[in-house]
This record gives sequence, structure tokens and C-alpha cells, in this order.
Amino acid sequence: MGASGAGRWDLGARQWPPPSALASAYEAELKEMEGQSREEYIGSLRRMQSEAPISDYCVLQFDLEDSETKNIAIGHSISYDDISLGGHLWGINCYPRGDREEEKGEYFSLFLYLIGDSKGKGVNVIFHVFCLEREGEASAFSSFSDDKRLAKVFSSKCPEYPEGHRSHGWHKFMKRSVLESFFIVNGRVTLICTIMVLGAGTIPVPPSNISSDLGCLLKSNVGTDVSFILKGKMIQAHRAVLAARSPVFKAQLFGNMADATASSITLQDMEPATFEAMLAFMYTDEMPEDNELGGSPTQMVQHLLAAADRYALDRLKLMCARKLWDIISMDTFASTLACAYMHSCAELKSKCIGFFAVENNFKKIVFTAGFIWLVQEFPDLADELKETIGI
Repeated sequence: MGASGAGRWDLGARQWPPPSALASAYEAELKEMEGQSREEYIGSLRRMQSEAPISDYCVLQFDLEDSETKNIAIGHSISYDDISLGGHLWGINCYPRGDREEEKGEYFSLFLYLIGDSKGKGVNVIFHVFCLEREGEASAFSSFSDDKRLAKVFSSKCPEYPEGHRSHGWHKFMKRSVLESFFIVNGRVTLICTIMVLGAGTIPVPPSNISSDLGCLLKSNVGTDVSFILKGKMIQAHRAVLAARSPVFKAQLFGNMADATASSITLQDMEPATFEAMLAFMYTDEMPEDNELGGSPTQMVQHLLAAADRYALDRLKLMCARKLWDIISMDTFASTLACAYMHSCAELKSKCIGFFAVENNFKKIVFTAGFIWLVQEFPDLADELKETIGI
């Protein structure tokens, strides 16, 4: 229903090495694989397979017809459930209008599930998903906001799943508005799904917990040696951690600046909540959850992106850009584009301009109060937008 052309890519001959590690070992490799062509991506998989305990893998391409999925009911899925891999049978469920009523059909949901019994043993799997972009080559992967990765253990012992059906994936894989704006090519959306089944390591090594340990260190205030004052609130931190994470803090706290010897530093132009969120990232390498942002998520993330730009935290800056792109709307377009422009985030700026160029979008955006403000405050940006739509 709505799916056409589903099938495996030609992966060539495969030789399977003995197992020795778990899925968490491959996050860096998967990150490097973003933005690669089909040939480069398959080459990377083969390299990983030759060096790591991947017992089996496949790359599947799904073409979903937009005309058949646009009006599908919430909670109704398009399934592909005959994937034999690693000695198990797998399936993929795509929910074009989401799997939960509370999302009101605004999101595309996607899940990988294990069919049948895993013989009482956990199955370690990496599930990596891309959408092909409208502007890109047919063989190219996008590397910004449309890729998702998941490393999970599928087990018949998990009580939260019905017996014989265990799944992991994303309730909010992507907003439908984003999907329709950028990923419909010739009337269809193309998904590339990579499934890697890992061998069970003879000596399991737990994943690193350094981020949680450093997060606890920040919360405990043990060993802090510098304080920041923001609007009357004191926030304590560790000079060495800040210097290790940010070249700006390194120069400020260990260079020739006056702050190098100060035990307390006053910051006049940043909200305490923004600074705390930035510190949390510096210690844990993680973005705050939506419920931790408080107030307007869009405004908070914009402030956090500005802070990341100020202190040269490039990863945080792009994480904020991705978040802003994921939640962009007609009403937040102007402030998001202005934020990208002011803080030199070319990736987000390009996405925003592309969003505006879609006819159904710019016809609505130009009547928002935010757009009027944008034209007044950033006339050069307004000129660039006009050129984009040919006026």
C-alpha cells in the first residue's frame, strides 16, 4: 500500500569476521558516513564489516508514493516484513501520518521490528535511515537533518513489547511539512534503510559513561574553581573542562585576559538558563530535552545557538541548527533565518531559504509579522529571498 520499488542494494560478496564488540562502537564511523554517495556508503559498510563484528547487513531502498500516503489514516502503516537477516526475520513499518493520534498527523513515523522469537537472546542491531533530498543526485545522501541512527538490543525478554513483536524507531522521524517541502521527487519519497546485525561479543564492554559522570560533577559543584554571575544568579564550573571544550574559554581562563585570574566572572548579555544549557552540553555533549528548555523551545534554542557561536562550540551550534530546522514553521521562519544569518550558520540559512522557496510556504510567510520585521531589520536578507522566488 503506497510502496513501490522496495528492494536491496547490490552489496557484493561478504565475509563475516568473528564477533568482538557491541553497537556503541560504531557511532563515529556512522557519523563519517553522512553525506556519502551510494558507492562511498557501501564502501564504508564493507570497511566496517571487515574490521568489526557485523554478522550480517543489508541496505534497503523504499519508494513511497506521495499520492497514496498523503491521506492515509493516522496509525495506519506501510509495511515491509520479509527481511531475512542475521538468522532472524525483520520488518519495517512506515507511518506516513504518524503512529499516535496526539501528533495530529504532523509527523512521519518509522520503526524496525523483530518478527518471531530471538531464542531468548538479545540481538544487537544498528538501524540507519536516510531520506534522499529533492535537490541532490539520485545516489547522494543528505547530511543535515534527514538522517537518523539507532543502536538497540532486540530481545524476546523485553516485557514492554507484545510477545513475538519487538520494535524500536522514531515516533517523530520527520515533520510531514518538511518531508513534503524537500523530499518528494517525482511524486515519491525515497528512504534508504541500513540494518546491521552485530555478533554477540564474548566479553561485553559497557558503553562509555563519561558524559553522565561529568554531568554529575557539574551538578554537584565538587571541585569548581570559577563562578559566573548572570542577572544575579551564580553558576559554578571547572576551568579545565571549559578550556578543554572551548577555545574561547581557554583564552579567557588561561590566557592573558583579566578573567584568567578572576574567581568570578560577570556576564551581562546572556540568560542564566541559556548559559546553564550550554554548560550542560560542554560537560555531557548532549542537547537539553524539549521539556528542559522551558518557555518557547524555538527562542531558547536560538539563544543557545548564539551562545554556541560565541564560544566556538561548533557541534552544539549545528545541533541547535538541526533542532530549529526540525521545528520550523511559518511563524518561526523569520526569527530562525535571522538567527542563522547573525551567527553565521550557513547550513541553517540554506535550509530556511529553501523552505521559503516552496510556493505554498512563501505565500503564507510573507503575511506574518515576523516576515515584516525581517524585511525591516535585514533588508539584504529580504533581497536574497526575493531573488530566490524570482521577484
